[in-house]
Amino acid sequence: MRFIGKAAILVAIGTLAAMTPSLATAQEAGHRVAVVDVAFIFKNHPGIKAQVAAVENDLKSYGGEMQKKQEELKAAAEQIKSFKPGSTEYSQQEERVAGLESKLRLDMARKKKELADAEARIYFDNYQKIADGVKFLAQHYKINLVLRYNSENMDLEEGQSVIRGVMKNVVYHDDDLDMTKGVMQYLDKYSVAGNGAAAPTNR
Repeated sequence: MRFIGKAAILVAIGTLAAMTPSLATAQEAGHRVAVVDVAFIFKNHPGIKAQVAAVENDLKSYGGEMQKKQEELKAAAEQIKSFKPGSTEYSQQEERVAGLESKLRLDMARKKKELADAEARIYFDNYQKIADGVKFLAQHYKINLVLRYNSENMDLEEGQSVIRGVMKNVVYHDDDLDMTKGVMQYLDKYSVAGNGAAAPTNR
């Protein structure tokens, strides 16, 4: 067996410490961890809820328009029966019905994409603001790591709720580590900043 001297061991330890921070160094640095419930913010922040509601109202309004167009299409299809098959009027009405149906499908596809894009933009833009809020608070309170968690309580009557609860990444945390409310307050200030005030910064 090859004997490794004390000096060699010290060199090896020194090399390892230079490559990765030791636990002792991490403890001395006072690394701090916090959590944030992003889903809760999306569901409960008034500004975000208003944006989502606007898209939902647009969808409802469009649903009313589509119903009228569908009724128009149905009436046009029924009118074909009043014409003799093979007649000019019959052929013209068939073409009219086909045109209405084609336009209806195209309009529906376009509107669905428009609404989906609008919803995606809401989540994209607000997630960026949430991330900025997390960064601002983390830097201010010297927090090194922020984990996303779900504060939803499991509902035994709802299978999906149980599954989400079991799959939570954060099993336990001290309530003082939750920065969710702070981020929501940041978003409130961000909204005010959008109306002329300066957005909060921590540089």
